[in-house]
Amino acid sequence: MRFSVLASGSTGNSFFIESKNSKVLVDAGLSGKQIEKLLEEAGISAADLDAILITHEHSDHIKGVGVLARRYQLPVYANSKTWEQLDRQLGKIAEDQRLIMEAGEMTEFGDMKVESYGTSHDAAEPMGFCFYENDMKVSLTTDLGYVSQRIKDTVCGSDAYVFEANHDVEMLRMGSYPWNTKRRILSDVGHLSNETAGEALGDILAGKGETVYLAHLSKENNMTELARLTVKNILEDYGFQDEEHVKLMDTSPVRPTKMQEIVRK
Repeated sequence: MRFSVLASGSTGNSFFIESKNSKVLVDAGLSGKQIEKLLEEAGISAADLDAILITHEHSDHIKGVGVLARRYQLPVYANSKTWEQLDRQLGKIAEDQRLIMEAGEMTEFGDMKVESYGTSHDAAEPMGFCFYENDMKVSLTTDLGYVSQRIKDTVCGSDAYVFEANHDVEMLRMGSYPWNTKRRILSDVGHLSNETAGEALGDILAGKGETVYLAHLSKENNMTELARLTVKNILEDYGFQDEEHVKLMDTSPVRPTKMQEIVRK
């Protein structure tokens, strides 16, 4: 199983993952042309995709979905409540391309299984995903106000995690956002702070060399180095001292991460 975080941040999000026989895109929060370019940079052709999965309906996750679905005749998977919102945003998509994947379901894409799970965010019914091929597992956990024990139990045991570390609390509080926006971000339906991400990961990780990609960083209220240092320091308090325990990786809003391969255990 291989994957790349194509883009991650407040300006647009997209994630690619493939098994031996299946290629799946999660979200397309930039233009179709930009997503195609990011896929090409990662060594993937958009024409080879098998499906697009949608976490939720916010524009930084769906901007290019309609274009890609129509151009490449791709099936699009979202839950029922999310589709009610997408109908007004994606443009015309053929009925046979509009597929339902409810939270809590396990869906098969060839030799890849995808488990969807509900998250806490200010959208109709946001979801995260876990991807399985044989005994390998990758989890995608972004856009959530808090990490419930149910989510921790769902994603634990992954070989790699794409995990939200959206903001530094003090940067957010001292920043230029209106108070209502700050309050939303800090709420249980907002986004995870660096500190909360570190504490949640401390509870989830086994410390067996898992890879963690810190994702969905705010352009205004975070910095890559600050997010990594904050999470690293908290994980050290949990006993994860070095890369033999956990490898922290950065993501970018404008370039894909190097293709990460998960080897069979």
